[in-house]
Amino acid sequence: MSEQAKKEAIFSKTIKAKSRVYFLDVKESSNGGKYLTICESRKVDGEWQRNRIMVFDSDIPSFFQGLKEAAPSLKG
Repeated sequence: MSEQAKKEAIFSKTIKAKSRVYFLDVKESSNGGKYLTICESRKVDGEWQRNRIMVFDSDIPSFFQGLKEAAPSLKG
């Protein structure tokens, strides 16, 4: 396991939703920049499958703007 993977999260949140579990973690990279990882875990044929994205601090404003724009489409 790399040194980065061993680092403690600055922030961590687990969200359980039906058959999926989401993990939100904020960590600090070796150059001091922060990033958000969003991980989804779900069982597929009895085995856990994981998908993960990383959003670096410089991309957070546009990422959240995109989520904000998409959210109304999810309602109803």
